[in-house]
Amino acid sequence: MKYVIIGIGAAGMTAAKTLRELAPQDEIVMISAEEQPHSRCMLHKYLSHERDEDGLNFVPADFFEKNHIGRITGQKVTRLDAEEKNVYYGTDGSSVQYDKLLIATGAESFIPPVGALRTASNVYGLRHLSDAKAINERAQNSKKVVIIGSGLVGLDAAYGLLEQGKEITIVEMADRILPIQLDEKGALEYQKRFEKAGCRFCLGRKGEDTLLSENGDVTHVILDNGEKLECDMVIVAAGVRSAVACFEGSSLLIDRGIKVDEYLRTNLPDVYAAGDVTGLSGIWPNAQKQGRTAARNMVLGDQCRYTDRFAAKNTINFFGLVSLCVGALNPREGDQVVARESREQYERAIFRNHRLIGFLQQGDISHDGIYQYLIKNEVDLRAREEEIFSLTFGDFYGVKENGEYCYE
Repeated sequence: MKYVIIGIGAAGMTAAKTLRELAPQDEIVMISAEEQPHSRCMLHKYLSHERDEDGLNFVPADFFEKNHIGRITGQKVTRLDAEEKNVYYGTDGSSVQYDKLLIATGAESFIPPVGALRTASNVYGLRHLSDAKAINERAQNSKKVVIIGSGLVGLDAAYGLLEQGKEITIVEMADRILPIQLDEKGALEYQKRFEKAGCRFCLGRKGEDTLLSENGDVTHVILDNGEKLECDMVIVAAGVRSAVACFEGSSLLIDRGIKVDEYLRTNLPDVYAAGDVTGLSGIWPNAQKQGRTAARNMVLGDQCRYTDRFAAKNTINFFGLVSLCVGALNPREGDQVVARESREQYERAIFRNHRLIGFLQQGDISHDGIYQYLIKNEVDLRAREEEIFSLTFGDFYGVKENGEYCYE
């Protein structure tokens, strides 16, 4: 049996490890546009020069050799022929045949069609090590940097480049930074720290156009209020799109991501997909679980269901301030919100129909597991909402026949 995996991110590498454990004698080949595995969560450490390329690798240096896994690196997949079971890559029409295929190509930065953002040579996304390397090279001769988007990727880029002494301006459409992860209170704590480090924010604003130099570089980003932001380079962190361009025309069902069933099978025979390319979840632990599930089904037959559509925790750590956010962020009408705040700690819980649906914790997050458990299992917390910040696993000792959890 020959297994081919496209992609060497969290899903692809976890799948490769699982395949080798379950099928020690079978052939495994991995294809990737990147030269080596790397943690995209650590790319800002590369920009700040705290880590080099090898320091971003999340598997042992001898992983491929030790597990007898073939790899084709630095090559983009160009076409999938499902009838002949061939994956084509590179510019010379090279191909590799498979018995079973896993697509784990991840996602790509989305560059909005604003001015020359999609065509200028000094505009970058930050999704891969190749992006970080290009940004780092350009930064050597750049002083002013405009970053569009203040989510985790945008702030990661800002954090890394601040360490290089760059002048950073961040443009954000929302009225606060980290709008997907944090509420106003939690976001403000990070904004103050970034501003103290020299970062400027343009909140409630969006880019509307660009001005170019004679050689086609963006020299100014023009905001919707007419303000012109001078820059030597632009980093766009305005979201991602599943990396599916090379599969157009392959008969794969695609709707924002590759469509998969509960076994992570696509609509094509012997073709599976996992990770960001499926659009199921954009976080590392879920991608790993999908990779593991897909690999088990590829070897053992479709026995293992992927049912965890719950987005596990997101953790944020800038300037020594740590935050945890799980589940829903914004309450709806009728939801109950309970908050607690002290000098060192901020916590907020959102309840819907007496069940915890969202939790934010800033400061000490050492007891975060209980909140993920309560949200994921939709535990009925009737009459216990006010005690949410002091609940522990010890408060639950069993389950009634009707599915409700009992308390001590």
